[in-house]
Amino acid sequence: MRARLLLAAAALAAFGGSLFGGFHLDDYAIFSGAGPRALVWPHPLTQLLTWLNYRLAGQEAVWFHAVNLLLAVGAVLLVYECLRRLLPATAAVLAAGIFAVHPLQAEAANYISARVALVVAILAFAALLAWLEGRRWVAAGFAALLLAESAAPVHTYTYAGGALRFLRLFVFPWGFTIAPDIREPLWLSVLAAIGVIAVAGWRCRNFSVTSAFTWLLIGLMLLIPNFTSGALLAFAAAAGLLLRRIPGRAAGIIVVVILAAIGVSRTYVWMSDERLWREAVRRAPELVEPKIQLAKCLRAADALELLNRARRQAPYDAEIPAEIGKVLLDEQQYQGAVDELSRAVALDPKNALVFNNRGVALAALGQIPAAAMDFQHALVVDPQLAEARENLKRLGGR
Repeated sequence: MRARLLLAAAALAAFGGSLFGGFHLDDYAIFSGAGPRALVWPHPLTQLLTWLNYRLAGQEAVWFHAVNLLLAVGAVLLVYECLRRLLPATAAVLAAGIFAVHPLQAEAANYISARVALVVAILAFAALLAWLEGRRWVAAGFAALLLAESAAPVHTYTYAGGALRFLRLFVFPWGFTIAPDIREPLWLSVLAAIGVIAVAGWRCRNFSVTSAFTWLLIGLMLLIPNFTSGALLAFAAAAGLLLRRIPGRAAGIIVVVILAAIGVSRTYVWMSDERLWREAVRRAPELVEPKIQLAKCLRAADALELLNRARRQAPYDAEIPAEIGKVLLDEQQYQGAVDELSRAVALDPKNALVFNNRGVALAALGQIPAAAMDFQHALVVDPQLAEARENLKRLGGR
């Protein structure tokens, strides 16, 4: 019981700050239309959980983060129960501790839309635990739920760089970003892979369940279907087995404490959209999307300067004039907003929100028939866009 409490406390210490965070990116889609619905495809269990979250707590971010945090702790405890049946006691505790606090977990803990990765992990680890205990039918039940939940791809941003990047971040937990540039040089990732394989192979030359080399290979194989939580469990098991060979417990404790401190720092970054996207712009200066997202967090003048830099990089990206037009609209520069939003429409005629925003600008300029056409077009593109419907009603009352 003591080990379980320590592991839960470690996970809460590393990622508990997520309770003070907000929503990011796809999180806002939770509240589109009439709110989330239960048991819809894809990821029906995650959708059901989000629906219950919404029904019980409304749109308060803290309760959504609290559920993610509880899911993360649940996954940690299941990992420990599995590993203590597979590894020596000390290695199991160390491995579970690394899994609990590793900064690779930060995205799932802090990003509501990454909840599906936690649900998939819990189902997979519960199935493994039931199998290890000889309860084959229970394992089959969890496996069936797992197949239903993971039939559609589980997308994450942090792991987009591929298997080598994931392994490099596990070994050298530095260079995290919500939007990695997959064109970045891979020499450090390759070096990490070679080094870990060499050490594991040298220290553990057999392929038994207590071989770090075996767990390393399992982790690499689990990265092929993008089961990152399973890969993290396997890599943590390999690390626990290697750390167990060092006399005393100090080395393992130091590793867990350092990882927990980095996990806290990752959560601090996730607590602010501006910090999150400033980091992304700094780490991937060639990418345009981080600049667009960061502009949404800045004052108008700074946002326009950043967006113009992005336009020089990608002159035909429709999101850039769409965001510039939104900034100008907020600043009541209506003619400039119409010009920019018209460019966005020309580049992407299927963006309902751009038509809606241009309609608002046209209405402010007194061009009522043109504004009504834009609101109507927005509803043709997206019949669920409540903002356009309200604007059209308001326009009819003038």
